[in-house]
Amino acid sequence: MNMQEIREKAKGLDLKVAVGWTKITAVRAIQTAEGFEPCFGRGLYDVCGQPDCCFRPDCEKIPGEK
Repeated sequence: MNMQEIREKAKGLDLKVAVGWTKITAVRAIQTAEGFEPCFGRGLYDVCGQPDCCFRPDCEKIPGEK
């Protein structure tokens, strides 16, 4: 998902993605709003237990910060 798509998703949740936010910060805010653990980009996709998270495909592509 690119930043424009992330902003649109946030808008649908009544969240505002502030200028300067990274993709990781924005996605974690959305995850929290949707009731998911804000784990995007932490390299935990294989054990996160959130297979229905719409950000999972992107999360699997980044090495994470463990």
